[in-house]
Amino acid sequence: MAASCALLAGTGLAGWVFDVDALKSVVAGQTSMKPNSALALLALSVPLLLILRDRGAPGPARLSPFGASVAIGIGALTLAEFAVDAGSGIDQLVFHDDTAQPGAPPGRMSPNTALALVLAGTAQFTLGRRSAWAVRLGQVCALIVLMLGLLRVYGFAYRVPQLGQIDDYTRMALHTALALVLLGAATFLSRPDSGPAALLLNPGPTGLVGRWMAVAGLVVPPVVGWLRLKGRDAGWYETRMGSALVACAHAVILTVVSLTALAVARRAELAHDRIRRHIREYAWLQRFMDHTPAAIFIKGSDGRYLAVNVGFERLTGTARTGILGHRIEDVLPPRDAEPLRAAEIEAQSTGRSLQRQHTFQLADGAHHFLTTLFPLTDERGAPYAVCGIATDDTERILAQQDGERARHRFRALLECAPDATLITDGEGIIVMANAQAEALFGYPRSHLVGSPVHDLAPVRARRRHNALLRACLARPQARAMNADADLIAHDSEGREFPIEVSVGPLETEEGLLVSIAVRDISERRQAEAERAARYEEQHHIAYTLQRSLMGSPPVLEELPSARRYLASVQDAGVGGDWFDFIPLGAGRTGIVIGDVMGRGLEAAAVMGQLRAAAHALAQAGLPPDRLIGALDAFVCDLPDQMVTCCYLIIDQESAELTACSAGHPPLLLAAPDRPAHPLDLPVGVPLGIGGFPHHQTSLPLRAGATLALYTDGLIERPHADIEEQICRLADTLDGALHTYGTSPTALEPAADHLMTTLLPADDGHGDDVTLLLVHLPPADHARTRLLPHPRAVPLGRRFLTDTLTSWRLPPDLIDTAHLLASELLTNALTHAHGPLTVSVNRSATELNVEVTDSSSTPPRPREADTLDESGRGLALIGTLAKQWGTHRHPQGKTVWFTLPLTPDEEPLP
Repeated sequence: MAASCALLAGTGLAGWVFDVDALKSVVAGQTSMKPNSALALLALSVPLLLILRDRGAPGPARLSPFGASVAIGIGALTLAEFAVDAGSGIDQLVFHDDTAQPGAPPGRMSPNTALALVLAGTAQFTLGRRSAWAVRLGQVCALIVLMLGLLRVYGFAYRVPQLGQIDDYTRMALHTALALVLLGAATFLSRPDSGPAALLLNPGPTGLVGRWMAVAGLVVPPVVGWLRLKGRDAGWYETRMGSALVACAHAVILTVVSLTALAVARRAELAHDRIRRHIREYAWLQRFMDHTPAAIFIKGSDGRYLAVNVGFERLTGTARTGILGHRIEDVLPPRDAEPLRAAEIEAQSTGRSLQRQHTFQLADGAHHFLTTLFPLTDERGAPYAVCGIATDDTERILAQQDGERARHRFRALLECAPDATLITDGEGIIVMANAQAEALFGYPRSHLVGSPVHDLAPVRARRRHNALLRACLARPQARAMNADADLIAHDSEGREFPIEVSVGPLETEEGLLVSIAVRDISERRQAEAERAARYEEQHHIAYTLQRSLMGSPPVLEELPSARRYLASVQDAGVGGDWFDFIPLGAGRTGIVIGDVMGRGLEAAAVMGQLRAAAHALAQAGLPPDRLIGALDAFVCDLPDQMVTCCYLIIDQESAELTACSAGHPPLLLAAPDRPAHPLDLPVGVPLGIGGFPHHQTSLPLRAGATLALYTDGLIERPHADIEEQICRLADTLDGALHTYGTSPTALEPAADHLMTTLLPADDGHGDDVTLLLVHLPPADHARTRLLPHPRAVPLGRRFLTDTLTSWRLPPDLIDTAHLLASELLTNALTHAHGPLTVSVNRSATELNVEVTDSSSTPPRPREADTLDESGRGLALIGTLAKQWGTHRHPQGKTVWFTLPLTPDEEPLP
């Protein structure tokens, strides 16, 4: 329409340019198109044509206001000339008009044309705006322009020139009217998205009915009116009949048009409903596809994408608008597009679904996709599209590859295993075996796989072996099966050999598998037997050496005791614990107990040296503190040695204990009226440190008490408090004495009870254990004090005779005691000063007589000549007494002798 308007305007303008009357006026005798009208119509139609052809182009958009301004200016000046009845010179500015009617201004267009140009320019101005009211105003102006042009056309058709003329002014040219009709329609329809034009041009039923009614309204009345006039002019009917016929024609035609429009509208509604339903179905399908994690696409038979989902957008990295309507070559790289396109063609040509594995290089690396392609068919079964579903199978493929690599590594590891290895299922059936298993059992791998594992054992041992295997399978964990039973196997030649088996569970996707590592230990068993024999030999040698170094402490009838020594389970049972009982005479007994730190032959050698030194020093009469000091000096001379030791002297005559400890565990004493408790003795540093003095302490003892001496092996335990262990030992000793009594005969069961209670049940002690229980029996004792006077000798003999007679000792023993006591008293009177003390003690096996004076000088034996009156007393004592000796103390010295009480010399009842 805009192009036709421009053509008409150009034709009229060309008539003026070339002075061709046929171009100036379409119909001869009609008014010609004025030059200003042609210019204004061109200024309006050409920009409108360009805008409609290239929507959004900036050039036509800027040209349109200029054309509208030209048209409005020409129209407005012309209207002003009519208003003021004066000429402005614009009418003949370009061309000289010689076609003007008499009395009309030459070159001036009609008033209705000028008004139409102003309205058309205004319409183009407002239609370019975005506001809804401006668009509506422009469309109304365009419709007025259309009606102004139609009035002139209707006037020409009905031969009523007044419809195209205002008063006596210039009449509108016919082709100007046609150009205005086309320009008004084009301007009205240029914005079909809003305003009245949107009602007329919408794709729905209302738009369809509106278009039919608009065409009927513009065409039917003029045609019917023209036919009425033609019939009347021909004399077919009069005016009334003509009016009736026009009314009937209008009714019939409008009814037909309405029914036709309604039918068309109904079909449009049905089509619209189908489209809406299809749109809803497509929207539902699109939502379903978008929520599917796989990449989905649908392609037409021409290979262009019809639909894709969000997953496909993520896969390609392209928005949906850049995919739909394009081919695969436009979306994917050629190396990925070619195989997929070939698969699509195959699926569409064969009509069958197929699956293909494809690898795409994405931003985060290679991804493996499993694509399923299947054709989409119409009602006749003909394929019209191909649907593809691509699932990212990367994790499964990678897991499968990892699993395959793991299986290869496992097989390689199985073959590299140093032992014969069998893999069985949960029922004990062999499923895998390595080359070492073939070499060990002599069977090929094909024979091993599929057979029960217990068939590799001899027939007599299969039942036991199978029971052990079932127990391991019931509680799958890594373990050694032969921990509590010897296992044997046989090879293909029937040779039996001992084996070591380790079992480990393998959790797999197929279920529980069990790894069984089998090792031939024939050489190990032989080596173990040889080593055990050598160990027993070395243990015997070491034990004999230790016993020889420890010696055999004497058993003293006057001091009942229970002795326990338990060697450690390490270092062939050789350790550094020792104890010794040393009779000191005069009712005195020395007891030493010690522990050399460490184990082995070196500790045993140090123990032997210390025992010999302690025994000799005690025999020399050294008190406990000096003996411990001497041992400390001895140990300090040994490299890297440390020893705990305790030396005590039990004086049964004075019922006193004197002790000195060098880092040794405290002694325990259980008295008749008091439970077992640690003795309050000063504990010095262990031997071997040096530089610290050791002090001794004397404590009274009661007859019937029990003394417990021990080494740390009895009480020390890992992660246990030593004080708590000592308290436990004391409580256990109390319980044993309460159970077995406090008599000397109860010491042995009490010692057994202590050992079994305090030592671990698994015999896993790693240190030597020494335990001594000493009973302090009551002793017969008598004592008298004598003044330093010659009569002291007969008084002492009388005291001794009365005492021994009251004890009912044999007369010959009494005579011997008289003689020896007289010698001691005589020496004391001769060589000492101050009062004398005579003490007599009797035990179950010996009689002890002591003479104490204030001199610290010990008697020295010497050989007397034939004529000497003295010098024979000590020799006589040494001959007749069982033992004799001297004991120094702060008050002086004590010289003593002992006489044995044989069974024939025991006191009478």
